[in-house]
Amino acid sequence: MYMVTTIQVDEKTILILKKLKTYLEVSSYDEAIKKIAIKHMNPEKSMAGSLAKYFKNYSSKKMIKEMKEERGKLDRV
Repeated sequence: MYMVTTIQVDEKTILILKKLKTYLEVSSYDEAIKKIAIKHMNPEKSMAGSLAKYFKNYSSKKMIKEMKEERGKLDRV
């Protein structure tokens, strides 16, 4: 069993919490706060894949082809 506590927040904060609740697809403000708090308490250490958002529509075949072309240009110089 847990204790329920009331906290005071200003109007802007409650609007943010409402949007956050929808964005995170959770059923309560409590869940939204927990998700955000846990994420920030345990930041991901790995940076693997951090550039993925920049290369969404960029296939590895296309990237290899461009790298080979660039290498060919350097070999000619």
